[in-house]
Amino acid sequence: MAKKFFPVKNLTSAGAFGLGAVALLAAGSVLANEFSGHVASQTRLFMQAPAHQKQQQNDASASANLEYYHDWDGGNQRIAFSGFSRYDNNDSERTHSDIRELYYWRAFAHFELYAGARQVFWGVTETVHLVDIVNQDDAIENIDGEDKLGQPMVSVLVERDWGTLEAFALLGFRERTFAGDKGRLRPQMQIDANNALYQSSAGQQHLDFALRWSQVFGDWDVGISHFDGTSRDPLFIATPSADQETTLTPFYAQIQQSGIDVQATLGDWALKLEAVSVKEKAAGRNTALVSGFEYTLFGIGNTDADLGLLMEYQFDDRSGIRRRNSQNDLALGMRYTLNDVEGTELLFSLSRDLDNSSRFYSLEASRRLNNYWTINAEARLFSNMDENDPGFDLRDDDYLELELRRYF
Repeated sequence: MAKKFFPVKNLTSAGAFGLGAVALLAAGSVLANEFSGHVASQTRLFMQAPAHQKQQQNDASASANLEYYHDWDGGNQRIAFSGFSRYDNNDSERTHSDIRELYYWRAFAHFELYAGARQVFWGVTETVHLVDIVNQDDAIENIDGEDKLGQPMVSVLVERDWGTLEAFALLGFRERTFAGDKGRLRPQMQIDANNALYQSSAGQQHLDFALRWSQVFGDWDVGISHFDGTSRDPLFIATPSADQETTLTPFYAQIQQSGIDVQATLGDWALKLEAVSVKEKAAGRNTALVSGFEYTLFGIGNTDADLGLLMEYQFDDRSGIRRRNSQNDLALGMRYTLNDVEGTELLFSLSRDLDNSSRFYSLEASRRLNNYWTINAEARLFSNMDENDPGFDLRDDDYLELELRRYF
């Protein structure tokens, strides 16, 4: 059964805003060069009535993010902190706080040492992140897999002419976050996150290991990685409960995952590939990949703006309860960057399942209003969802999200 290792989520609303209050106080700190962060107000407007019982129509929330670092010893030692907190008016599970990073770093003559909670990103593709396995998804923040929980670890980094080698000992497992019964973007059956099951008898205390080598060969960036430990992606077991309602119990299996990521920058073209081979304990081996390109038109219409056109193909041979949304999908998109002082950017993509024609639309946009304020917009649309598609339960969760941020 689940045993909480890193009890920083699901704080009360007062606690959730505690971090925000600290952030605001920090805004006036004399240590201006070392403190940074933002506070934000966010609303999600859903376009259809909820598909599942207890869900609310719309959503409003406030969040705060505080970052701090301090270097000394001639820049050879550092402590760093990044904390996040959100209060949500509907979903108690989305009211949560997390220490994204809190670590000590030191540079020695021949290697670098990190100790503490960190966030580490691996990968090059835009629509699916297969090789990025060190940190757990903070799935109640966003369904795109790009918001991560802090992972306690000790890691060593070595840089030589033959490449960069990073070795990680991951100390304790972080369970994925899920929407509560009043939240949107969840399956019909409730997820019983408080009673997660583990294949390892060590549960959350299982010691995971990861290793990544990377090197630059001219225009080519290559990374090869291996992970041995508790899968970040849970399986779900339907479990009858005492009140006759069936819930989904997360089950975290033991896996070994080997991966490769490659990006080639050839003039206006960027070619990208991520591929993994996953062996689950007491189950078979599976393969997944995402590959494609991004072609950039620089200075379109004699302006400073750039337009990137992207295409990626997604494949994943996992089936049954292991099936993924990206089992045989094609994604098309564009990235529009104005290169103006306001930093205006827009990213649009359409993913289509080539087996059942389910479609997923995504739009992200951001623009700086002045030196302190930024507005972000996001839209997700689920169209023609097939009842056998893993995303079928989200068929009525099309939404528009607006967020206003104040940086300090």
